[in-house]
Parts: sequence; C-alpha cells; structure tokens
Amino acid sequence: MGEIATSKRQITVYYNSESVRAKQALAYAIADGFKVEDIDILKTKLTGTQLVELAERLHIEVADLVNQDSPAYQSSFEPHNLSTDDWIKIIQHNPKIMKQPIALRGDKTILVETPTDIIKI
Repeated sequence: MGEIATSKRQITVYYNSESVRAKQALAYAIADGFKVEDIDILKTKLTGTQLVELAERLHIEVADLVNQDSPAYQSSFEPHNLSTDDWIKIIQHNPKIMKQPIALRGDKTILVETPTDIIKI
C-alpha cells in the first residue's frame, strides 16, 4: 500500500495554484459533482515517496515528472540525466517544474493535459 490514499468517491488533484490549466481542471471536477481534494504543490512539499508513487501510478520515471520545456526549468537548469534521488530533490526544491495537474481516483491516475481530461477519471 502506498503513501497516497485514494477513493472512488473522491478525486485528488496535485496541482500548481499558479496554473490556469490546473484551476480549470479543478473547476471541471467540481462541476462534475465529485468531492475534490486539492493539493497545491507550491504550498505542500511532496515527499520522495509520494513523488515515486505518482510516477509509478502514471507508469513513468520520476525524471519524467519534470517539465524540461517549461520556462521555470529552462531559466534555472540545463537538460540533465540525473538519478531518481536527484530528480526528487530538484522537484521538492522547485515544484513549479513538475508536470501537473495529476488527478487520482481509486486505482486510476492521469496527467491532465487539457482541463476536460479530468472528466475521464
């Protein structure tokens, strides 16, 4: 059992509160009638275990949680090939570079590419 608790009756959304797409996705989830637990990654520091679990649920590597195309990443970092532990530390200290929003409901987890994707969960 992982560190992240989920329920089929609730959508948990990991998001950046400065992201327009994330705010729109949250609005769609609420409008669809689901109870929503929103976790602002800018205010709530994710543990290494949570980051690994999110990556596993998405069937990706922790490094793939980083949006290397984002201005936040490109203004501070060069493209890197780092260890999982190093990527975890970078995300924890620079949450704006994390791909988001990530929505969870029961056993299903998706990276929300467009706000309406959240309805699929």
